[in-house]
Amino acid sequence: MRKCKVFVGNSHPELGRLVCGRLGIEPAPCTLKKFANGETSVQIGVSVRDEDVYVIQSGSPTINDHIMELLILVSACRGGSAKKITAVIPQFPYSKQSKMKKHRGAITARMLANLLVMAGADHVVSMDLHASQMQGFFSKPVDNLYGGPSLARWIRENVPDYENAVVVSKNAGGTKRVTALADSLKINFAMIHTDRRRSKDLYSQNKDLKQLKLRKQSMLRKNRPIVRPGDNPDEEENIILTNGIQTARIRNGHVIGDDEIDDIEVEVAMESDEDDLSLAATDSHAFALGGTYDAVDSEDDEDEGPSQVPKEKLITLVGNVQGRAAIILDDMIDRPSSFISAAEHLVQNCGAKRVYVVATHGIFTGNCLEELEKCQYIHQIIVTNTYPIPVAHLQSCKKLVVIDVSPIFAECIRRDHYGESISVLFDSLATL
Repeated sequence: MRKCKVFVGNSHPELGRLVCGRLGIEPAPCTLKKFANGETSVQIGVSVRDEDVYVIQSGSPTINDHIMELLILVSACRGGSAKKITAVIPQFPYSKQSKMKKHRGAITARMLANLLVMAGADHVVSMDLHASQMQGFFSKPVDNLYGGPSLARWIRENVPDYENAVVVSKNAGGTKRVTALADSLKINFAMIHTDRRRSKDLYSQNKDLKQLKLRKQSMLRKNRPIVRPGDNPDEEENIILTNGIQTARIRNGHVIGDDEIDDIEVEVAMESDEDDLSLAATDSHAFALGGTYDAVDSEDDEDEGPSQVPKEKLITLVGNVQGRAAIILDDMIDRPSSFISAAEHLVQNCGAKRVYVVATHGIFTGNCLEELEKCQYIHQIIVTNTYPIPVAHLQSCKKLVVIDVSPIFAECIRRDHYGESISVLFDSLATL
C-alpha cells in the first residue's frame, strides 16, 4: 500500500500488529513515552507528508493516558502535513456516557468526539458503538463496523443445534442488537427485564398458579395459531403467540428461591417503599430534561458497590428458552452481576440447556472474568479482540473464547485507502 502509514498506539499493540500483518505492511515507526512528571510525549519517526495516515488506538484499563496519546499522535500527524488522518478506535472510550442521565451530568462521549476533531482527525472508524446515535457527535465521517457477522459465524460453527437456540437480551436497551443477530441466524429471540421498583406483591401475583392457569387459557383462546405461506411453495409457517413470562427474585446479584424469606426482606420492603415515595416526590425535577425513570434505571447501570441493605429486584424473561440453548448478547461485558443473574434465571427457572454469554467488547473490569468463570450456569464466554485482555486471563479462563476481528479493520483500511465502498463489511464476511 503506497502513500499509506499505519501507526499503532500503546493501548492494544497486538491488534495493531495483526491489522498490519493482514495489510502486508509494518507499523510506522513512532516513539511513545512519558516524561517523569507524567506528561505524554509522541515523536513520529517517518515522513507523513501528503499520505493517508491511520492511527489504531483502542480502549484500555489506563484509558485516560491512551486517549491523550491518541490526541497527541493525531495532532502530530496533522502538523506533519498528512493528507488524511483516520482514527481507528475499535472500542470507543466513554461510550456509556453518551447521554445525560441526571441534571448537571456531562455527555463525555460528545466531548471526546470534539477533541478528536479538534486534534485533526478527518475520519473515525469504530466497532459496535454503545449507541449508534454517537455518530452524530462528530462533524467528520464515522464508520461504525459491526461485530455481529463474526459472532454469528462462530455461533453457526460452534453452538450445537443453533437453529433451535434463542438470542436473549439482558435489558430492554439491547433488543435492537439482539433482533439483528436473531434475524441473521433465523432463530428466535427473547428479552429479560430487571425491575427495581415493583413490589413483591406483583411477584406473588405472578406466582399464583390458579391465576396463571386462567391467564394462559385466556391467551390461548385469543392467540390462535396464524398460518401463512412459507419461503417455498409447499411450506406453511405457523405463528403461535404465547404469554411466556417467567419471573424470579434477585438479591445480591443472584436468583433466590420462592420460599427464601428472612428478616432482610422486611428492611428491603421498607426501603423500597421509601424509594417509591422519594421517586414520586422528585419526579418533576430530579431527572434530566425529557427524562423518565429509564434515565435512572438505565441498562448501563448496575450495582455500583456493596450496600448495607441488600436490595431485592425482580427479573422477568419474556420468551421461551425451555430445552434450548440461550445466547445472552450485549455490546460489552463490563461487570458480571447482570450476566450471572440472567444465566441463573434462564437455567433454574426457565429450563435453558446451556447459556452462552456473547459480546463484542470484553472489558472485564476488576474480577469480572473470574466471577463469570466460576458461574456454573454459564457454558462459554465469547468476545472479540477489540479490547486488550491480559495473557494471564486468557490462560486461566477455560470458558473464554476470543474472536479475531483484525481482518475486518484491515479490509476497512484497505478499502478506505483505495476509495472503495466498505458497505459490504456491514453485512457479510465473504470478502475477508
